[in-house]
Amino acid sequence: MVWKLATNFLLASTLLALVPADAANGQQQHQQRGPRRAKCLNQDRIQLYDGHDKVLHQRLQSIRNEMRTRPSTQSTEVDAYLVTSYDEHMSDNLMEADQRLKFLSGFSGNSGEAVVTGKSAALWVDARFYDQADHEVNCDWKIFRRGEHPTIGEWIMNELPGDSRVGADPHFVPHSLWINLDRQLNSEFIKLVKLHRNLVDLVWGSRRPLPRSGSVKVHPMWLAGDSWDAKVNRLRSNLTAMRCDAMIITSLTEVAYILNVRGSDIPYTPVFKAYLLISNREIILYTNKTRINVGLVNHLKSHSCHNEYCVQLKEYQDVWRDLRTLSQHWKRILVPTAAVFDMGASEAIHGAIPRELVLDRPSPVIFMRAQKNEVEKQGMKKAHIRDGAAMCEVLSFLEDRFLAGDHFTELSLSREVDRRRKIQDLNEGVSFRTIVAFGPHSAIPHYSSSNRTNVEITEFSTVLIDSGGQYQDGTTDVSRTVHLGEPTPEQIRAYTNVLIGMIRLSVLTFPENLKPAELDALARGPVWGDMNDYPHGTGHGIGSYLSVHESPISISYTSKQRYGFKEGYFFSNEPGYYKSGDFGIRLENVLEVLDTGKVHPSGAKFLSFQDVTLVPFEPKMIDRSLLSAPEVKWINDYNARIRTLVGEELKRKQKMDAFYWMMNKTRNVPEYRSDADSAARHVSLNLQIVTLAISAAIASLLLMVS
Repeated sequence: MVWKLATNFLLASTLLALVPADAANGQQQHQQRGPRRAKCLNQDRIQLYDGHDKVLHQRLQSIRNEMRTRPSTQSTEVDAYLVTSYDEHMSDNLMEADQRLKFLSGFSGNSGEAVVTGKSAALWVDARFYDQADHEVNCDWKIFRRGEHPTIGEWIMNELPGDSRVGADPHFVPHSLWINLDRQLNSEFIKLVKLHRNLVDLVWGSRRPLPRSGSVKVHPMWLAGDSWDAKVNRLRSNLTAMRCDAMIITSLTEVAYILNVRGSDIPYTPVFKAYLLISNREIILYTNKTRINVGLVNHLKSHSCHNEYCVQLKEYQDVWRDLRTLSQHWKRILVPTAAVFDMGASEAIHGAIPRELVLDRPSPVIFMRAQKNEVEKQGMKKAHIRDGAAMCEVLSFLEDRFLAGDHFTELSLSREVDRRRKIQDLNEGVSFRTIVAFGPHSAIPHYSSSNRTNVEITEFSTVLIDSGGQYQDGTTDVSRTVHLGEPTPEQIRAYTNVLIGMIRLSVLTFPENLKPAELDALARGPVWGDMNDYPHGTGHGIGSYLSVHESPISISYTSKQRYGFKEGYFFSNEPGYYKSGDFGIRLENVLEVLDTGKVHPSGAKFLSFQDVTLVPFEPKMIDRSLLSAPEVKWINDYNARIRTLVGEELKRKQKMDAFYWMMNKTRNVPEYRSDADSAARHVSLNLQIVTLAISAAIASLLLMVS
């Protein structure tokens, strides 16, 4: 008994020695100060900056000057200033003129919030962008992960005394974020105030790029599948069911979807800046009228607006006046609230409408847009075949030229990926900035290569390529990981486990009332088995020639969304494995949700998935001994579809080098397993079980220590 106690004490002492000193001396203080940053080892001393870091330091100081000298409407200075990564429409991607958070902090990710006080500055980002932020942001900033402590409110309350004032531009803050932060700060008598001049714009001044105002083009019926007036009619039926007289649509993708129009104001997403107001009798589009052309006027029936199925065209800024005047005639107005990837309307929109008239609900357009009609479904499939051909061209070219002695960098390969997509039929550009990450960079989930970080690709580690295209008939998103040399056993195992997770989700048949978050463990299970995880969701909805991140589907075990799958939804399936400082693996396909025609005993429909992405996997990185017979069969069936559909497209375009490369990568995998393979799999499974038991014991001891 004494021996056991002594042994446990020794183990506990060893574990305590591994616990950071900050945790032992006060976890709250450690959280408030933020995680220790590798490049900021002297962050408690006076920091000297040069180059771009110096420019960012000067901008931060300029914001602090504006906080003191630029008054709000009450002519009082503010003690802190909130900056978000959104434009007026809470867009996922921003035009350069709206990248205020990037201008101020240097963080180029598309999701984050920052708070600046007189003496400190903090940035909150999704876990998937944390490593990226750590590389891009100088040592003036503390960096925190969203969803962890401290929250924005907790940090502000610790930094500022009572009776302080936090300023923000309400046009760029989601109403949901404003309300939650205001409620939290009020408990400490800190006031959140609306500033009518944006302080970042004042610092930016004449150097701020001019806002884009590109042309608007009609998305024709042969691509859209439904007329815009039919969509408006369905939306009005939804509004009537909710006893609403009108709705303000603020999401740019929703405006584009409802009216069957597309634009070019925002990078990677074919939309234009506009608000859309729909009531039972009126449809009003607010946008820069210089972009209006005869074709658009005819499409929207705007030349003679005498009924409820024509669109009135007004200037972009007129929406503020109309919201105040027209709302006097309505009893209830639907104003979109946050739902999954859509952040809803801004605080400014809410402030323009009497509170008693507002119905806060997720936009009905989200669910209309997600469920593709037959034309959209066929278009998505065709777009992915052409996109698969483009990726085969890229990957075959990369292997061929690398063996010939050519040199590639992350940026040069990224340009090649974009070029190969651009020449495909109906292509309108890329759906997000192409990610090419080599070696340690591939271990950063959403690494963004730049001139400062660009490295040469060699045969000594993995190359992760995450990219997608915008086509007039669909949007694509695909990730593949390759190795131009000989992968290590660890890399092969990681790749195979990620592939197994992808397959397990792809082959699932399930009742329609199952929530997406409940499927996440299928894809993560093999990665969890190796005591690893990935800091991003397993899947997100995909638009049809719209946004590459589309609500309402989000597959993540941390998600609390209640929205389920429906036939006609498209979404990504993208498990990953990241070993910090070494290598990363991510594989991603887009899946279509199908109705099996079968019914669950409860009466719910049985649904299934179909992969529409058709790009070969890397055979030399697959350990067949880890695969079950059904998993091998899935790979063979998938490869057969690639040979048929993508092969036909490559032959049509006479891309025979890519065709033969594709045929080699999709060779049939034997579905039988030898005795040696079975023994290896049995040993591997036993090792996983032992490792899991040891990890559980250590976790229990850590809990006892804390």
